[in-house]
Amino acid sequence: MKKLSKILILFFTILFPLSNHAQSVIIKTTKGDIEVELYEDKAPETVKNFISYINAGFYNDTIFHRVIRGFMIQGGGYDKDLNLKPTEAPIKNESKNGLFNETYTIAMARTNDPHSATSQFFINLVDNYFLDDGDGYCVFGKVTSGQKVVQSIGSLPTHVKEGMGDVPIKRVTIKSIKLKK
Repeated sequence: MKKLSKILILFFTILFPLSNHAQSVIIKTTKGDIEVELYEDKAPETVKNFISYINAGFYNDTIFHRVIRGFMIQGGGYDKDLNLKPTEAPIKNESKNGLFNETYTIAMARTNDPHSATSQFFINLVDNYFLDDGDGYCVFGKVTSGQKVVQSIGSLPTHVKEGMGDVPIKRVTIKSIKLKK
């Protein structure tokens, strides 16, 4: 009887896992909410970094400062006056994790140095597989709701402001990013 009980417990544990480890966040913007599922199993250090910034309230009142129609929307680094916020140390690039820069995925923005990502992220508006070449850009999640909000932001007209290109003429503020309960 004990052997049968162990087999049944093992069977049901496999069939019905006790928990789903995927975390989600809600990005509250002035255009609406965007829900993103995070892939901690594929990009553990990147997700840990992102959550650290969330828990510190870092993203509150930042903006989507770079919008390129048919490419991506980028935020998480500048305030409403286009002042770059001070960040923590850069993290290791985890781009070779089996995830690709596909439509509605979220990835870390960085400089030419592959290990320079800090707080800034972008959401792909289309499949951008060229961003997976070479050192790549680390995908760490995907938009699960709010795709219309993402596309709305991605279609905004832009201009050059204070020497920075692709800045939306109408500002889109990230009011907050919070872990979904």
